[in-house]
Amino acid sequence: MLNFTYHNPVKIIFGGHTLRELRKLIPQNKKILLTYGGGSIKKNGVYDKITKILKNYQVIEFGGIESNPQYETLMKAVALAKKEAVDFLLPVGGGSVLDGTKFIAAATKFKGEDPWDIIAKKAPVEEAIPLGAVITLPATGSEMNGYAVISRASTEEKLAFGSPLCYPQFSILDPESTFSLPERQVSNGIVDSFVHVMEQYMTVREGAPLQDRQAEAILMTLIEEAGKVKINPDDYTVRANLMWCACQALNGLIGCGVPQDWATHMIGHELTALYGLDHGQTLAVVLPAVLKHQKENKLDKLCHYAEKVWGVQKGTDREKADIAIEKTKDFFEVLGMKTSLSAYGISSEKFETIASRFDERNMFLGEKQNIGRKEVMEILKLCL
Repeated sequence: MLNFTYHNPVKIIFGGHTLRELRKLIPQNKKILLTYGGGSIKKNGVYDKITKILKNYQVIEFGGIESNPQYETLMKAVALAKKEAVDFLLPVGGGSVLDGTKFIAAATKFKGEDPWDIIAKKAPVEEAIPLGAVITLPATGSEMNGYAVISRASTEEKLAFGSPLCYPQFSILDPESTFSLPERQVSNGIVDSFVHVMEQYMTVREGAPLQDRQAEAILMTLIEEAGKVKINPDDYTVRANLMWCACQALNGLIGCGVPQDWATHMIGHELTALYGLDHGQTLAVVLPAVLKHQKENKLDKLCHYAEKVWGVQKGTDREKADIAIEKTKDFFEVLGMKTSLSAYGISSEKFETIASRFDERNMFLGEKQNIGRKEVMEILKLCL
């Protein structure tokens, strides 16, 4: 097992009717910037509940944060936060709203000339506005980590940043708030959670059986609950399990002491930036291609995954690996996710641009840092 330091300061408040806890979690003297997305929280009643709970607080609102939060939009929120001198941020919605708000928290206090440097040049975050979160879409796991992914329309980029100062102080997770989610968002969230686990699990064995079993438990639970939520979307227990899986998938615990990959996410971010695909859609396309391309490097773990998660007991190691890849692909397709770029009408026209970006950033992907420009091109071709 590799050396690691693990610290997670986020307080999780989980369960039905937990929004009322906001009064205990946010001091009355705070000036709050309430952030949200396209208005779904007004349709599902969450907005009305929160504004009623916070009626005695100073609350300023900023809506319209996109599902891939745009730098241009977020900078408007930064300007508002500075103008109103807000001292607490409360994102309400999915991981994109929370990611965008983490950037607002850091950018509002940034002393440099261009806040984009926090993302593009990894400029240090020395100060940030405190924030909490109310999560209504389980997917990104952003509610229990200090990371965020931000897009910029003007440069067609989608990049990540992270800081210990961007951990939410608390996150409220009420499974009932997810009942009204469209099926597409539910499927995207399940795929995102699944691939978060795979990025930390599907590497090489590192003498960490506990982390492997924790990862396998999340994967198997997602597989089981995915079928149930389609049949009965109002089943509280199913929604609760999916919500907790998403949180556990990226709170850092299963990644302790093990190598991590993240090639699927990095390539997927470029597909979103250039083609506008949902994040979950890109992951469903890219992960099977990465697994095929890296089959020999990941053979031992793929075989283990086939046996432990999919129950494949017969065949050679390579046959088990192939079955595991196909079962993963089939799982995504059962969720209604397409697993090829051609199914979205996308050709190889921009593949060179994508591969060149990794070259320009001097970025090598994978747990062995063995995926460079040439390998990215090969993986993208497998995505077709």
